[in-house]
Amino acid sequence: MHYYRYESAEVSCCFKYLMFSYNIIFWLAGAAFIAIGFWAWSEKGVLLDLTRVQGFDPVWIVLVAGAITFILGFAGCVGALRENICLLKFFSGLIGIIFFLELTAAVLVVVFQVQVRDWINNFFLNNIKAYRDDIDLQNLIDSLQRLNHCCGAQEPNDWDHNVYFSCNGTHRSREKCGVPFSCCRKDPADTVINTQCGYDVRLKTDWGDIYTKGCITALEDWLPGNLYTVAIVFIVISLLQMVGIYLARTLIADIEKVKLNFY
Repeated sequence: MHYYRYESAEVSCCFKYLMFSYNIIFWLAGAAFIAIGFWAWSEKGVLLDLTRVQGFDPVWIVLVAGAITFILGFAGCVGALRENICLLKFFSGLIGIIFFLELTAAVLVVVFQVQVRDWINNFFLNNIKAYRDDIDLQNLIDSLQRLNHCCGAQEPNDWDHNVYFSCNGTHRSREKCGVPFSCCRKDPADTVINTQCGYDVRLKTDWGDIYTKGCITALEDWLPGNLYTVAIVFIVISLLQMVGIYLARTLIADIEKVKLNFY
């Protein structure tokens, strides 16, 4: 008696569960970002009145990043488990578009450095105007100024753009002609943050108690010394994206081969 062995294509379990494992992390991370974003909005009462969202709200970044990550993770996980070609093509296509947009943005930043610098400067000044309008924006600017030892976009006088800190006008704000506490140089002996250290500081001739470098300049000074770090981060993100595309396209090829043999 003779036995015949027929070769039949099958979907690789290795690639299938690698794809699932790769995406489950992003799916859960996306869900966490979305939950954090809505929690932040609920704390500010935005969920009860969406008209309160005005100008730039940092929560938008969390929500958009969470939504994209969640959708990618969902498409990758379900597409791998159910061997769904449509979801896998959507997954690989969306990652490809994101990768292309990242490359395009990087090229544009290099080519149009002056325009990008002006845009960042105007963006920062607009957010200085809204400093007291949103607690998350306020915390973001304070963190940026404290970490980079800077004040304002170009200089401390940029805080004239904010109605509470402006030296112009007849307003009676206690913060008039001052700067936020995050502009103050930290005294190592202080154990408690002095939130009033910036009051009236721009009325003085000596600004030794605050940072005088603008945050745009601080960023430009930081970048040359950290190019390798930025490059490594970009390469790692790109590799992760290419691995995702490779896994998805390999699974699609396996599934299509099985379908061809079946029919």
